[in-house]
Amino acid sequence: MKFRMLLLAALPLVLAVGCGGNEVRTTDNIARECALIPFPRVFELQEGGLYLDASTFAVDSRFDNASKEKIREFASLLSDCSGTRVRIKELAPAAGNGSVEGASLSFVLDDSLSPEEYSLDAGPQGAVVRASDYNSVLYSLATLRQLLPVEIYCCSDGSRCTAGVAKSSCKGVEWTIPFCHIEDYPQYSYRGVMLDCSRHFFTVDEVKRFLDIMAEYKLNRFHWHLTDDQGWRVEIKKYPQLTEVGSVRGGTMVGRDFDSDDGVPHGGFYTQDELRDVVAYAQELGITIVPEVDLPGHMVAALASYPELGCTGGPYDVRRIWGIADDVLCAGKDATYRFLDDVINEIADIFPGELFHIGGDECPKVRWENCPDCQAKIAELGLADKDGVSAEQYLQNYVTDHVRQTLAAKGKRIIGWEEIAEGNLDKNAMVHYWRGWKSVEETLCKFTADGYDVLMSPTNFFYIDYAQSEDRSSEPLSYNSTLTIEKMYLYDSTKLLSPEQLAHVKGVQANLWTEYIADWKQIEYMLLPRMFALSCIAWDGDERPDFETFMDEVRKHQFQVLDILGYNYRKGN
Repeated sequence: MKFRMLLLAALPLVLAVGCGGNEVRTTDNIARECALIPFPRVFELQEGGLYLDASTFAVDSRFDNASKEKIREFASLLSDCSGTRVRIKELAPAAGNGSVEGASLSFVLDDSLSPEEYSLDAGPQGAVVRASDYNSVLYSLATLRQLLPVEIYCCSDGSRCTAGVAKSSCKGVEWTIPFCHIEDYPQYSYRGVMLDCSRHFFTVDEVKRFLDIMAEYKLNRFHWHLTDDQGWRVEIKKYPQLTEVGSVRGGTMVGRDFDSDDGVPHGGFYTQDELRDVVAYAQELGITIVPEVDLPGHMVAALASYPELGCTGGPYDVRRIWGIADDVLCAGKDATYRFLDDVINEIADIFPGELFHIGGDECPKVRWENCPDCQAKIAELGLADKDGVSAEQYLQNYVTDHVRQTLAAKGKRIIGWEEIAEGNLDKNAMVHYWRGWKSVEETLCKFTADGYDVLMSPTNFFYIDYAQSEDRSSEPLSYNSTLTIEKMYLYDSTKLLSPEQLAHVKGVQANLWTEYIADWKQIEYMLLPRMFALSCIAWDGDERPDFETFMDEVRKHQFQVLDILGYNYRKGN
């Protein structure tokens, strides 16, 4: 990857006049530096630039309607910012091979490119974007926004309202992109962020704001942690008590004091209509949502709603403290499997993506060991301690496989935290690697050697609920560990893998748990600017520039974007 800008020979001022009085205006005077995050695979920057205000955009008619609409939105945004009219002209397929006379910017559908791949060539005769699909159109437009003066973010395209910056700041701006050549495509197909809305609930509008900033930097998977011990956040019509009871806890521990309770009820949930609205919003941004129902552990909120699903029968209370609870779903009762089928089927019908996250982590077996129903199920299945794995762990494998089959019937594939691979696991399941304190050889190398597809979220590199500095006095309350943006950016846990094993690593994801985060502005602070490091890791893979080069790019442009859009972020390293 040529991640540095290659400055080519200066080009003279050119004014190319097209048909019907349209003109492509260029200039040899561009002093603005260009900073793109994530880094394109190839970025060759030349002297001179192309005006895009008062322009004609030519669009290949073969693009789908959604892609055409996004290009029209970009033209409208530029018109709004520049105060001049940007016109759209649709091209017949035969004409969609390159720049169009009189068009400053042409969009061409190129079937030879891989999914999510695009290219951009801007020169004296105009600029040509070649894109392979809807997402690659979105990514080309995101790159164009970063190539334009930062004031492009001062205006609203109707779906993202900017904060605190008047459009008057756009006056006198030269709406110019540099002459350049870009070839770009992602390293990983899965580029994600997880948001925990169970420990603390966040509104639909806040979740959409989270999606907005993800999309701007080419992240394409939103893992939505919707259920846990401390709150059930998704409406299930067949089980109304899940939200009537399970969505509200009576109080919350204060700080890190597990013996405290503020006595303040905390709750909230998403209706199925609200979930569908967020799904549609995410799809428009090129983001697929991966819902999570954590099972069979982390289920106290469900047990408080339906105590008969537990081994002891309760009573249970929606959990007020963090950590791991001994109470889990009873794996010996037929009612548990009916419950799981019903819940999963309702949720799967809302989320169209292939992956469904089933959690599977931190499931204590103490209740199962002493539960007559669970022990009877173990006997029925002929399970026993074997190869260092307990019969109770094999019972969890049985629960996992039951859910896998239920989801497979809906055309879904399960993904779960890495504990689901202990014992038996179907090879079609995806393993979510998170226990960063374990050795790579013990975990990642074994998973990939065994043929499992893996998603990377090791705690020591991707848990963004960790503090951003060792100086805790400068940080809000957070989980009691540190992850600086530099450490995150320098991530490399795949160097021990063979090429065959590397093919099983499908992507990376940052996880934002919210035990200690109740305020939305702190959500933004924990995400930013570490999300820029995630974006580069996910898009560029190992072919990234050094950390100082990265931070120079971030400070040069991206902090200004965050300021204009009104996001809260950590300004130091």
